[in-house]
Amino acid sequence: MVQDKYVLSLDEGTTSARAIVFDKDSRVLGVGQYEFPQYYPKPGWVEQDPKEIFHFQLKAIRDAIKVAKISVKDVVAIGVTNQRETTILWDKRTGEPVYNAIVWQC
Repeated sequence: MVQDKYVLSLDEGTTSARAIVFDKDSRVLGVGQYEFPQYYPKPGWVEQDPKEIFHFQLKAIRDAIKVAKISVKDVVAIGVTNQRETTILWDKRTGEPVYNAIVWQC
């Protein structure tokens, strides 16, 4: 029996992390979405915690897979969108973020 295959779309937006599972006919089978906090350390500054972004994106993925009632092994492609020019600097030795994400809204 041939297993169905699916596409997982990751939408890392300005205020939320979303994951959507599509079937071969582009039908939405499952969605997960979580808002994450924005931080305003100074007037005109907007930041986000990279670890929170990652945490909420993983939760959204798990939810979308669960709602779609599929196995992650059946996902054959992942598409990723990201929020404009938001920037995160990572330490290449540790893989940890050096500072919060500097959000494009600044």
